Amino acid sequence: MLLYATDHGLVLVSDGRSLRLPDLTFDALLQEAAPLATLQAHAAQAADVDGTTPQVLRAPIGSQDVWAAGVTYYRSRDARMDESRDSGGATFYDRVYEASRPELFFKSTAARVVAPGGTVRVRRDSTWSVPEPELVLVINAAGAVVGYTVGNDMSARDIEGENPLYLPQAKLYDGSCSLGPAVLFTAAPLPSTTAIRLRIVRGGSVAFEGETTTGQIKRGFDELAGWLYRESTFPVGCYLFTGTGIVPPDAFTLASGDEVAISIDGIGTLTNTVA
Repeated sequence: MLLYATDHGLVLVSDGRSLRLPDLTFDALLQEAAPLATLQAHAAQAADVDGTTPQVLRAPIGSQDVWAAGVTYYRSRDARMDESRDSGGATFYDRVYEASRPELFFKSTAARVVAPGGTVRVRRDSTWSVPEPELVLVINAAGAVVGYTVGNDMSARDIEGENPLYLPQAKLYDGSCSLGPAVLFTAAPLPSTTAIRLRIVRGGSVAFEGETTTGQIKRGFDELAGWLYRESTFPVGCYLFTGTGIVPPDAFTLASGDEVAISIDGIGTLTNTVA
């Protein structure tokens, strides 16, 4: 089941039908022990969406925090080490990749999340910035992974590379996080062959494209959720980026006007324009 947030409320797409769920919110849903069962119950009584009413997509999130896990792919480990060699911080990324404890950091408040089709930003004081295409876990209040969405983790590689302690400035700023287009709620584990694709278009031409699969993530989804919830509570659930396995070459940096499209099998494509 795919759940979209629109300017007219939540819309559930299931079995070829689009159903309006006016009495449901992401906050209420992620407080449930079994959100999928709740969606199924609401769907049984829901009306079809009126096809004549325009729908504007919003970010599929309520008031949840957005967190992120880093260095979960070997490709990301290499990239982080390369960008940090001059600062002497390269060894930290190698060590965290091999450690039992993952790197977890706060990414965004819900209010700062950019909607599908919205504008993401490069920091004015960054000269080397990239999008990080990621699978995002949707976790309920009890700490169970109940769904998935697509995430764009905008990152200033030069700022993080200058000093690992600058990570929050490289990752947290206005326009640095986007989610969408929908949340996939499913009881089945996501196949390890699930493809994640990134395409960046500049001036009508492809400036970069790459692909990986969720099977390349070193850490399990339940493992990451368990670490996040180990000493923190999330009364209305939480969203967790799982890291990136697609890193553009060092010579590439985003430019104003670039179009970033991130696709994940079974969920859809998140598209943003760069400011």
